[in-house]
Amino acid sequence: MQKWTRWQDWAAAVVGLYALLSPIWTETTTRASWTMVVLGVVTILVALASLAMPGNVVSEGAVAVLGVLFFIAPWVMGFSGTTGMAVTAWIVGIITAGVGLLALPESNRIHSQVASTR
Repeated sequence: MQKWTRWQDWAAAVVGLYALLSPIWTETTTRASWTMVVLGVVTILVALASLAMPGNVVSEGAVAVLGVLFFIAPWVMGFSGTTGMAVTAWIVGIITAGVGLLALPESNRIHSQVASTR
């Protein structure tokens, strides 16, 4: 697989950007804003790493884990009562975890091919 072509990684980067910018248009609290900004930036960085290294299984797993972190963040960080930001975190979490999991089989296949040629 060529670098910079996998749709799952592009989707994760776009969703991370959405999370990063969501405090601009969603009613929020300071804690919710910082949570979404930090998780958004980390998601974008991991997605870009996955795009640059298509066989990197660890980065695809990290995207899925970040999705879980987005999903549980409203409860863990105490902003589940801030409805707009909580719903945003839940939707972003589901999408991020989903695209991370969808990319894992292909990453495993690419990783196995690279490992077998060494």
